[in-house]
Amino acid sequence: MNIDKALETVEQVILSRELSPIERLILRQSWVGRTYTEMSEASGYGSTYIKEIGSQLWNDLSTALGARVTKKNLHLVLSQYSEKTGLNSYKDERRVYLEDWVGESNSPELANHIEIEYPSSPVPLNSPLYINRPPIEELAYKEITKPGCVIRIKAPSKMGKSSLLSRILADATNKSYKVVSIDFQEADEAVFSTLDRFLRWFCVNVSRQLQLSPRLDDYWDEDMGSKVSCKIYFEAYLLESVEGTLVLSLNEVNRVFEHPKIAQDFLPMLRFWHELAQQAETWQRLRLVLVHSTEVYIQLKLTQSPFNVGLSLRLPQFTSFQLQDLAERYGLDWTEEETEQLMAMVGGHPYLINLAFYHLRTEGVTLEELLRTAPTQAGIYSHHLRGHWAILREDRELADALERAIAANESVQLDAIAAYKLESMGLVRLEGNLARVSCELYRLYFRQQIEKENKIDLPLYQPCSH
Repeated sequence: MNIDKALETVEQVILSRELSPIERLILRQSWVGRTYTEMSEASGYGSTYIKEIGSQLWNDLSTALGARVTKKNLHLVLSQYSEKTGLNSYKDERRVYLEDWVGESNSPELANHIEIEYPSSPVPLNSPLYINRPPIEELAYKEITKPGCVIRIKAPSKMGKSSLLSRILADATNKSYKVVSIDFQEADEAVFSTLDRFLRWFCVNVSRQLQLSPRLDDYWDEDMGSKVSCKIYFEAYLLESVEGTLVLSLNEVNRVFEHPKIAQDFLPMLRFWHELAQQAETWQRLRLVLVHSTEVYIQLKLTQSPFNVGLSLRLPQFTSFQLQDLAERYGLDWTEEETEQLMAMVGGHPYLINLAFYHLRTEGVTLEELLRTAPTQAGIYSHHLRGHWAILREDRELADALERAIAANESVQLDAIAAYKLESMGLVRLEGNLARVSCELYRLYFRQQIEKENKIDLPLYQPCSH
């Protein structure tokens, strides 16, 4: 019996229920003999939490089988059960097919039967290629149930913010909450011309998504000002028209940072709404999810910022354990040595890793060839790299800041706003006030481009550590 058959047996035959992601993790890791401490270090879950879930899982299995099941005898008990019941040839009509699979499993057998799509957009909800980064997902699902909550998701570009956000909103929908999603990238530049125009655009968008007719003129009062008018519109019209909880997702909030006059009024307004929930039942029904790719570089008083309240979620890079897990989901026969080689080039960057696995799976390219050409125009990352280079060429200050980081033998201090923008692009990692090129791929490619642009040789420095 292999681990995938064991999971199927436990879910469909023994417990007759779907295992949670952490229960699957514990079963898989117990199957290969890993300790709770090793599971904790590899997955990000606390060891105490893993032990508690594991203990309950073994109790559930023991009750269902009528025999004591432990982490150590799992192999033996399930194998004996399989032989006794003839499950080696068991074919259950309730088998979980891929189209209904949400991705907790990492079965190469299942991965080999799916059509792998080019990783250019958020990972679909039913995709087996979504990698949980515990305890982030569970924290978000729990937090969204709290009255008046604020959830803040921060990560550089293409780190998985949108994929996580779609799962949080899907979970909220499953809880029968109303969901509205505003993406500030959709706003025309003219929308940011004045606060009044921006807030009216904001309110119209929310109204439309709630399938309500915009009634701005009924609630907008020039004498009271735009912020008060917006508050009254939400309180007296939108929240009164919606039954139950309203989850308002604001994506790419960093676009607002680029317009300081708007940001210095809009962001404190969101903080004020959160504070209203402490005393007004109407505002408790509003839950905010703020998604941004860089630190806030707008000057706000601590008591006015929405970025120091609520639950803060920072998406980390993939660990080697998660990278190897993803390789299996792509149906690749992957080794620890190959994991180390890929991470040495791209770190744990989710998009760069998915792109590598896509080409390895669909085009039959070897890892050696992929890594050799990765920082060149002939490599699989050429489009991604050229896109970043086009932005840098248009912003000399950003290019100069990245040049400094590349030339340094260690982390270097950069202008704060330039550092934040480079971080939002994923090109550098910030360690306090210091910045470091985020991976070897970027160091090699942009060093070549800057040398061509400046017609000078830059000193080499050591590859970034992971």
